[in-house]
Amino acid sequence: MSRYLLTGLGLLALMCLPSCMQQGDSPSGDETQVLDTKEEILARIVAPVFPERDFLLSDFGASADGLGDNKAAFAAAMTASREAGGGRIVVPAGEYLVNGPIHFVSNTELHLEEGARIFFSSDPQHYLPVVPTSWEGTLLHNYSPFVYAYQCENIAITGKGRIDGESSETWQLWRDKQKDSQLLSRRMNNDAVPLEERIFGEGHYLRPHLIQFYDCRNILVEDVLIEDSPFWCLHLLMCENVTVRGLRFDAHNKNNDGIDPEYSRDVLIEKVVFNNGDDNVAIKAGRDHEGRSMARPTENIIVRDCQLQGLHGIVIGSEMASGVRNVFVEDCVAGGYLKRGLYIKSNPDRGGEISNIYFNNVQLDVVEDAFFITSFYHQEGEGHVTHIHDVFVENVYCREATAAGIVVHGFPELKVHDVHFTNVTIEKADIAFDLQDARNIVLEDVSIGGQAGPPTWAQ
Repeated sequence: MSRYLLTGLGLLALMCLPSCMQQGDSPSGDETQVLDTKEEILARIVAPVFPERDFLLSDFGASADGLGDNKAAFAAAMTASREAGGGRIVVPAGEYLVNGPIHFVSNTELHLEEGARIFFSSDPQHYLPVVPTSWEGTLLHNYSPFVYAYQCENIAITGKGRIDGESSETWQLWRDKQKDSQLLSRRMNNDAVPLEERIFGEGHYLRPHLIQFYDCRNILVEDVLIEDSPFWCLHLLMCENVTVRGLRFDAHNKNNDGIDPEYSRDVLIEKVVFNNGDDNVAIKAGRDHEGRSMARPTENIIVRDCQLQGLHGIVIGSEMASGVRNVFVEDCVAGGYLKRGLYIKSNPDRGGEISNIYFNNVQLDVVEDAFFITSFYHQEGEGHVTHIHDVFVENVYCREATAAGIVVHGFPELKVHDVHFTNVTIEKADIAFDLQDARNIVLEDVSIGGQAGPPTWAQ
């Protein structure tokens, strides 16, 4: 077992040359596959266009005083949009309580004018009956997400208003009660229990998502402020052709990931201001047996011009058993605390492949670890090692890594390989490098802990 461990500061350039192929190192995927370029992906991502037809929410009996229930008003407006062939539902300034979920229909834009706030009931009964959804990478039936679209086309949420989960003192308390249901969902996954038998909801404590689009195409989410979510904030599950632009986040509960693309492709995330209690962007692709069986990788994801702040900036995994590939992150700046800038994580329960990840022109401030890649997340799992390879980090500045600058932890049977760092500066770090079960880790113009000057004269 080949193992590298480097510590210390002041490294300008380093290359770990590839070792000989050993048993267990053979790749699990086709590394010769031709993937789409960033330009080809962007050419395919087109925001939906809607009929010039407005449905004013107040025309459907809405109450903007923060007291009356607006669930029926939203449902009636959605029905009117469907019957008319689509349009824009306009939510004027005001406070709109909704006792239950808002369910989308195709060809509909939900537009929140500036000063409009939609907030949701904390009564679980309001989110029944259960709907098809997923939870931590396992498909199942659960309480409805608060804003939910299932098998829709041409849908959007836009405007300068707010979507508020109102969850910090209610739904968030379920986290301490979720363990039994969480483990049950994982057993159902690995035992291939039929989906129609995976019924959660009442009697269980799996928190619903704030916004979830499931098996949808042609999506736009733009400008709104998202806050106080019960679980993940925006979950893109099995979606295609998605534009997320100009969002703002103020979501600090446990598991308040900002944006989670899962089993999705052709996704553009740009000009988003993150401020999350968990990952900013968490790219996923299912977990364990189900994820491997689905064989539906999350691919062609572009994240650009974003302000990162929260737990981790860009995360891939840990639910990624169908694989993640062709991810482009560029021109992003840390606007506050991050624990890690780029975090790629899997374990031997997952399998699958993570490849062709590009992280370019990013500025980080103070982090714990600037870059952390591991195929042994939480030191658990067996039987299905993930193949992690072809990661490219270029033009990155970090003021300080209080723990480690660059960490790459592979697995003895399948090493992480072909990871390239070019023009990377980390001004200060406690540990410069920790490379274990890794091969062909290439560093060019890398400085950690400051640059060394010319050699001094011998005395």
